[in-house]
Amino acid sequence: MARAPKVDALLSAETDLARMTLSATVEPGWVGEYLGVAADDDRVLTHRFEARLPGYAGWNWYVTLARVPRGKVATVCETGLLPGEGAIVAPAWVPWADRVRPEELQAQREAEAAEAAGQESGGKEPEQKPEQSDGAAASAATGTGKGSAAEPAQAPADEQHDGDGEEAPAAEQTQQPAGRGPQRSRSRRRRR
Repeated sequence: MARAPKVDALLSAETDLARMTLSATVEPGWVGEYLGVAADDDRVLTHRFEARLPGYAGWNWYVTLARVPRGKVATVCETGLLPGEGAIVAPAWVPWADRVRPEELQAQREAEAAEAAGQESGGKEPEQKPEQSDGAAASAATGTGKGSAAEPAQAPADEQHDGDGEEAPAAEQTQQPAGRGPQRSRSRRRRR
């Protein structure tokens, strides 16, 4: 069984050192009344002071002092703020599974059921026709768009007319002599 640490008489008398340490690091009016001392270990103890820091109601300043064995000089280890009686602190952490409200769970179940029903029915939604832009709809109505039914197809080359209403001569076609295939180059290999 571990024994409780003793309150070191030399360190417990150093309240002025503890107050001066706090006064050197924080605003002078933020350090209040002396609240007491507690032994942390042999030759290590903590002095507490009331915190008058705005927004920290119920909090306490602390200064931890220590000394070496057979030493007569106290050393400052650390300073800070700790919550005291009635201090406003953050609530204890609660796991997500315990924080979820019943209505959130019900909404999640309904969404999962709707998704599963959509997958069972093939997961296909009715197809929607693509919407035409205003310009395409207008050209289709007036027959001015490309490929519309009102636009005449381009006449073949042999039926083209000139400006007088007469037929223009058909494009000349090059004909190959009968009985011959495509022209071949005249170079022939020499046979040895």
